[in-house]
Order: sequence, then structure tokens, then C-alpha cells
Amino acid sequence: MAGSILATGLVGCAAALSVGLALPGSAAVFGQRLAGAADAAALAAADAASGAVSGIPCELAQAIAEAAHAELSGCDIDGLTATVTVSAMFGRMPATASARAGPPP
Repeated sequence: MAGSILATGLVGCAAALSVGLALPGSAAVFGQRLAGAADAAALAAADAASGAVSGIPCELAQAIAEAAHAELSGCDIDGLTATVTVSAMFGRMPATASARAGPPP
């Protein structure tokens, strides 16, 4: 009887730990996906600014951000360099990520 109580307690602790780590883990995954969206949007804007692809840089960045289910919060073009900020909601918490793309400084 004591062994089954101990086993039940261990299973309960393991379940509580798993549930407790699920939120930080999913937040980390969300942050990486948002950073990837910012990178892709900045690369698209920099390509348009350099003339490698046709289009308006910030409009291309907006399209990439929307495809990644994010919102373009900021887009700054300085010569051939694009700096982009994207945002999205993680639950009820806002999250942002920024990226810069262009030739080396």
C-alpha cells in the first residue's frame, strides 16, 4: 500500500512539473518563430531596397509578417539596410522581435 501511494505521488509530481514547464517552453518556441518572421521580413525589405527583387520594401516586409501571423510594427530603410520590428500576441501578452538586414557595416 505504501508503494502505491509513493508511485501516485511521483506521477503527480511529474505531471505537475510537465504542465509547469509547458508554458515557458511554448513561449520560447513562439519567440523563435517571431524572430524568424522578423528575419524574413527584414531580408525581403533589404532585397527590395537593393533592387534584387521588385516591390516596395516595407510592403514586402508587411506581406512576409502577415504570412507568419505577425504584425509589422516598424520598418526603417536606410540606404540598402532594412530594420524591421514585428509583433504578435502570445496569449494576452504582447511579444516583439526586431531584425536588421543589408550589406555589412
